[in-house]
Amino acid sequence: MVNNCANPQCAKPLHYLREGRIFVFEAQTVYGGGEMPGHHLEHFWLCGDCSRIFRIERGIDSAACLVPRYTPRIPVRRETKEEPAATTALAS
Repeated sequence: MVNNCANPQCAKPLHYLREGRIFVFEAQTVYGGGEMPGHHLEHFWLCGDCSRIFRIERGIDSAACLVPRYTPRIPVRRETKEEPAATTALAS
């Protein structure tokens, strides 16, 4: 059961599901002794404030990872095709 926000720096207690966002991932259960592997669901909750900034994704090693929701954009200066700057003529 989910009790707190999945962001370890927040850890706000879960009181209402209407605030925030739930993330559900399928996970494999590996049993020893030759038993068949099983499946179960893992649930993660981000509070309203954290869900505006972060999302939860599955990492390469199948661990849940907290990642920024939006990638910050670096402003790019674009050259425009305006009239070239006026050149000053040198008086001789």
